[in-house]
Amino acid sequence: MKLDSSNGQVSFAADVTPPHDADDAEEIFVPPLNFAMVDNGIFRSGFPDSANFGFLKSLRLRSVICLCPEPYPQPTSEYLKANGIRLYQFGIDGCKEPFVNIPDDTIREALKVVLDVRNHPVLIHCKRGKHRTGCLVGCIRRLQRWCLSSVFDEYQRFAGAKARVSDQRFIELFDISYLKHHPLSFSCSRK
Repeated sequence: MKLDSSNGQVSFAADVTPPHDADDAEEIFVPPLNFAMVDNGIFRSGFPDSANFGFLKSLRLRSVICLCPEPYPQPTSEYLKANGIRLYQFGIDGCKEPFVNIPDDTIREALKVVLDVRNHPVLIHCKRGKHRTGCLVGCIRRLQRWCLSSVFDEYQRFAGAKARVSDQRFIELFDISYLKHHPLSFSCSRK
């Protein structure tokens, strides 16, 4: 706490500078494209690259869910391995409308990984963090009992002008009933 003697008011100042070693004194934290926190221990983004490694390290990830079918880039794969981060790859093709096909069974398997808190903190990503990631996060929101208009608002915020009606239809029609027996440990699911 600091007292400003000029006007007699009290102003609060906190040192929010993260502690650092000599090794990371110059490190700059750059989040991946479209990065955001989904819930406690769950993050989303576009495809991370070497510029994002310092930022990812600060998240202390245990797992990464990649929704792209392409082979994982070697530098990023080596980074994950060196930091003890498990990679779950669920290859969903990034097609454009009207040829979008999000496979239900693949989203179900990815949801099981997300719901298992032993995998947290976890990062979910696809190429740009918009459509495939948006569909998976939309299904998480449905499990959290969000109303559809809020789910779609979040999807559209990340997809922007490229929002797909077919993705929103997928989220709306995705059957979450079989996942109801999985325990939800998310912050907004507790009642």
